[in-house]
Amino acid sequence: MAAINRDPLTAPHRTRNDALLAAGLAALATLIALLGDERRTPDALGWVLLFAVQVPLVWRRSRPVLVLAAVAACAMPYHALDYNHVAPAPASYVAIYTVATTGRPLRTVLTGMGVVTLATSVMLTVNHHQGVELLRISGWIVAVLFFGVDVRYYRQYVAAIVERAERAERTREQEARRRVAEERLRIARDLHDLLAHSITLIGVQTSVAAHVLTADSGRLDRAAVAKALDDIAETCRTARGELRTTLEVLREQGGPDARGPLPGLHGVAHLAETARMSGAKVELSMRAGDVPPAVGAAVYRIVQEALTNAVRHAGPEPAVGVDLYAEDGALRLSVTDDGAGPDPGTSQGFGLVGMRERARSVGGTLDAGPRAGGGFEVTAVLPLEGTR
Repeated sequence: MAAINRDPLTAPHRTRNDALLAAGLAALATLIALLGDERRTPDALGWVLLFAVQVPLVWRRSRPVLVLAAVAACAMPYHALDYNHVAPAPASYVAIYTVATTGRPLRTVLTGMGVVTLATSVMLTVNHHQGVELLRISGWIVAVLFFGVDVRYYRQYVAAIVERAERAERTREQEARRRVAEERLRIARDLHDLLAHSITLIGVQTSVAAHVLTADSGRLDRAAVAKALDDIAETCRTARGELRTTLEVLREQGGPDARGPLPGLHGVAHLAETARMSGAKVELSMRAGDVPPAVGAAVYRIVQEALTNAVRHAGPEPAVGVDLYAEDGALRLSVTDDGAGPDPGTSQGFGLVGMRERARSVGGTLDAGPRAGGGFEVTAVLPLEGTR
């Protein structure tokens, strides 16, 4: 089956194998000629012609039609001299079979008709009885041709199956790589949003504690220091919990799709409260009911990044407005502040890029930039229909 399935034009060691085949057919032809009718045993010329029939088979795969012509050119004089007519038959059948398996069906049919016509004509000229006998057994030639065509179609069928399997495997590999890339990007976004937000708040709260300690050493406000330290501890606990949830996707026993519960709209109020502890004056307005989990997670991360940027860049005690409402089948979000916004001369990192990616991941849009009346504004429109 391996030999039948293999393409004869690309098979390894084909010349060596065909040379061995030609040698084996030559031995078989010799045996048939010696054991046949003694009156038709080849003489010196006959042996030369008989062995010459076998030689072209060495190149039968690369030049099948020329090899068949060469075999016929040597076989016809052999038959015309009325030597043993069975001896060169195996080599002739191999040459015909090779043409059938390597050529188009139309060429195969025309070649078969030509071989039968030429062989019958030569045999009728030499011996009328042998010519009629050859015409009678020409069905073997037709059978060899049809067998070769059938093998050719079978090889094409197997090649098509193998190609489809390889194409499907390539598609699966590409899909696996795409999912890995998406998951890495999602983890990168989560880590950025979490760490940037938490580190910014810890930095602000630490500055508050340091200011309380150094502002008036004679009147140390222990309650203010304790509150600042408690805020830092609470921020650290929240960050540690969210970080553990984010890293669950990397645990082997959880599988590639393991995820903790997604943050949602219920966590936006906590983000606002955390920003207030850092000195921002946050006004929160939420007019939205249940939303798909993916949309809720996107809103949570966008608000988180926007509040982080406001605390970091809007100056001391910025006034921040967070407005969230559902309208016309979409969730609309606006986060504004009265600060100067990020310094255009410095790198803004991945924050704005991450917010836009969050919005696009649920089919929405996001715009961010300075406001005409001063301050900075982030607006997003996230569709609610067709989102999971």
